[in-house]
Amino acid sequence: MALRYTILTPQNRKALQSGQKLFEHGIYFERLSNGDGRWSVSFMVDRQRVHRVVGLESDGATRTQAEAYIEQIRTDARNDRLNLPKGRKVSLSFTAATAEYLLKMEASGGKDLTRKRSIIKHHLDPFFGSMPLNKISAFDISRYKKQRLASTSLLGGDSKTRNGAIEKPVAPATVQRELAILSHIFNMAADWGWITSKPVIEGIKLDDARLVYLTEGQIETLLRCAEDDASWEIYPFLRIGLATSMRKMEILSIKVANIDLDRQVIHVPVAKSGSREQPITPSLAKYLSKLLEQIPEGQAYLFPTPVKTAKFPYLTNIQKPFRRVVAAAGLDPKQVVRHTLRHTAITHLVQVGVDLPTVKRISGHKSLKMVERYAHQSGHHIAAAMNKLDGRYQKKEG
Repeated sequence: MALRYTILTPQNRKALQSGQKLFEHGIYFERLSNGDGRWSVSFMVDRQRVHRVVGLESDGATRTQAEAYIEQIRTDARNDRLNLPKGRKVSLSFTAATAEYLLKMEASGGKDLTRKRSIIKHHLDPFFGSMPLNKISAFDISRYKKQRLASTSLLGGDSKTRNGAIEKPVAPATVQRELAILSHIFNMAADWGWITSKPVIEGIKLDDARLVYLTEGQIETLLRCAEDDASWEIYPFLRIGLATSMRKMEILSIKVANIDLDRQVIHVPVAKSGSREQPITPSLAKYLSKLLEQIPEGQAYLFPTPVKTAKFPYLTNIQKPFRRVVAAAGLDPKQVVRHTLRHTAITHLVQVGVDLPTVKRISGHKSLKMVERYAHQSGHHIAAAMNKLDGRYQKKEG
């Protein structure tokens, strides 16, 4: 018999203010400070209280999914799969394990949770689902890789279309990121005592293709076209990206209060490698100073959303004006994407001779290995370095 809801209705959820929550039939809905909604569950099973975060409203989490979580966990408990009393043999299903994993990660301040929730929900859980966590083998993971690499997404690209939407093959780098999250799940499961051994997860060898970056002339043309574009946001977006190597959402979510012109830094509270202070160039600091003078008093974000009912208070999509400006500059929008700004800034830092540890500090990369790719982008700066070395030796020989 289907449950009847009189409290967790769409109307009541929409009326919630920041910090307020509703509870019914073991399901919580809380309105967060950023306007997003979070679904979670709290119920009894096997004389134990179970608390789980189901997901965010912006990620597509629903009341139906919360009900499904409760039913799944109760089923697992009946099948002796739930990790409840100590000393009891653990045989968690993958779905139950990932739900507990996300809850523990949130409680301990885990990083990049929005992306992890999305990948688990859309890819990992649908594939591994009810499989016992301790029974998943390297063969199962190989099957997952093969299936993902053979699939397509509807996010744009050059491939065929389906029902009018453009299909694009899933990139190996995308699957590699999914495998990294899967590996972390198994590592933490072993640390928490859920499993006694971990399956071997072989990564995907990515093509060491040349990263696209813009020349000085192309940058000048691109910025000139951006100044003439109807979107006021695109020019400052490009200026900041090219001068800092910041990622798209790091730029769009900049708070006015986090711009420190005196110290020439932008505080980035949320990033892949944790919070950081992003250095900015003197010319960018000068530009931002003039831009901030035009911002109305009380405006919290540099790029506020124009839609009052939007889930986030800042702009989250700048794709259309970006592609328009790229095309106006005579460049190919299929090759020059928003991440090209980051590649461009880092490549030019390397080419002018900045040491890799300093580049890593500026770009916010997690490791030097990720920065080393840019050392091979163009040979002219390497040749110049060798010419300097040769010149020094020639002086001594002469």
